[in-house]
Formats: sequence, C-alpha cells, structure tokens
Amino acid sequence: MDQPHVATGDAAAEAGNPDKTPRTERGRRTLRKLLDAAAIEFGERGFHDASISAITRRAGTALGSFYTYFDSKDEIFQALVRYMSEQLRDHVTPLVQAAPDEISAERIGLESFLGFVREHKEIYRIIDEAEFVDYASYRRHYETTVARVRQRLEDGAARGEIRADVGEVHAWAIGGMNVFLGMRYGLWDEDADIAEIARVANDLLANGLKRQD
Repeated sequence: MDQPHVATGDAAAEAGNPDKTPRTERGRRTLRKLLDAAAIEFGERGFHDASISAITRRAGTALGSFYTYFDSKDEIFQALVRYMSEQLRDHVTPLVQAAPDEISAERIGLESFLGFVREHKEIYRIIDEAEFVDYASYRRHYETTVARVRQRLEDGAARGEIRADVGEVHAWAIGGMNVFLGMRYGLWDEDADIAEIARVANDLLANGLKRQD
C-alpha cells in the first residue's frame, strides 16, 4: 500500500501550505510532472489499476512529493480532469480567437481539438472514467467546454456573422459533434486528414443538410 513519506527537498519547501497550491516555481514544475505522469498512468491502466507509486515513478519524483500536493489517488484524478480540461482550453482558445469570423472559428476549433486528441489520446479514457470516479468533474468538463462554444456563438451572432437565435442547444449540438468526431478521427483513425474532417463538419454547420443545387 502507498504510504506518505516525510517531505524532503522541494516537497519540504511546500510544507505547511494548507491548500497545497505550489508556492515556488520548482513546486509548480513538480506538480506538472505528477499530473503529466498521472495522465499516462490513468490513461494506460485506468483508475482502479493505477497506483500512486507508479505515478511518482513515471514522474521521477519521491513518493513524499505526491503527498505534498495530494492526499489520495482520487484527489490527483480530480485534479487531472481539471488539468486536462485546462490544457485543451489553452490549446484551442488562442487559435479560435484569431479566426476571422465565427464559422471559421468553429472549423479551426474542431481541427485543433482533433490534433490535441491525437497527441493526448488518454483524455477520452480519463474523462469517460470520471463519470464514475468523480461525476462532478465529469459534468464540469463538458459544461465549461460547451459554455465556451456558446460564448463564441453568441459573440458571432452579436457581430452579425451567424444567425441571431443561437443559444444553449446549438452549443451542445456542436460540442457533441466534436466529441464524436474526436473519437472517430482522433482516437481511431490517425491517417484521416483532420483539416478535411473539420472542413466537412464546418460546411454542415454553415449550410445544414439542405440539398445543394
């Protein structure tokens, strides 16, 4: 069984910090290493078979360092869901913000999401497991992701780039489409041209399923 060790080095420097937020850059690096290692461990083995000792071995950190930032495997898993959501947000947001209009922003957003999934395939397993391990984190991931889509849509509508009545249902429809396209062309098919996938999906958003004359 994994047991906490006495903190040493950078772990000791963070001791006495009740909310466990790293106070030093070294501590922040250690925390990122633990989260990156946890992503691999949970992604490969799943929550129940993963272990704290394996996470610290992958991270190249002392076991005691883990307990400087987390009290349990459940706690690092919860933090990991937030961390991966934030990584996805930080990857996609600058690209969509630079788009010339809202329709282009959705194409660029989907294309960048597909690229992110190919580089971080573990995200699907981790988010799927969160439904059963930490439902609040699972729901928060999707709600915050779709909230960003909705904000983009409403901003585009305000600029007159898309229809004026966009709202929650439209945002969830786009979010759902992106999730399944990510599964199909991010996880299952690495040979598909993600730019073309995004183009086809974007044409559907822009023009619907009406017959093209």
